[in-house]
Amino acid sequence: MPATIEQLLASARARIRRYAPADVPLGAVLVDIRAADARRRGGAIGGALHIPRTVLEWRVDPSSAWRTPYLRGAERLVVVCDHGYASSLAAAALVDLGLDAGDVIGGFEAWVAAGLPVKPVGESWPELPGMGPPD
Repeated sequence: MPATIEQLLASARARIRRYAPADVPLGAVLVDIRAADARRRGGAIGGALHIPRTVLEWRVDPSSAWRTPYLRGAERLVVVCDHGYASSLAAAALVDLGLDAGDVIGGFEAWVAAGLPVKPVGESWPELPGMGPPD
């Protein structure tokens, strides 16, 4: 019998670390997987890497020729999406690649609700998605 999305989500969350917005560990690399239009509307978390979900695994896998140069090594990655659902599934995929990954509970919406800082996002985009510098 096929799994439901609720079962996939529960399985993913059982395999990752989850952080309240204010509890994201110092030194963790925040990876924002939100769509560009959502980032333009709502802003971005300063210092986060924007890596669209569609290219996430290729940009963070240490063995990938398409890995972003802005990752320093085997650091902890904390994924953030709009509401905290897609980030759980994405973080589980990164754990499957052998990376130390988790997500932000409640996503960017919870980050903003917690009063944590955000910054406006401009219109400039790197030639290859997910290869730009931190926000």
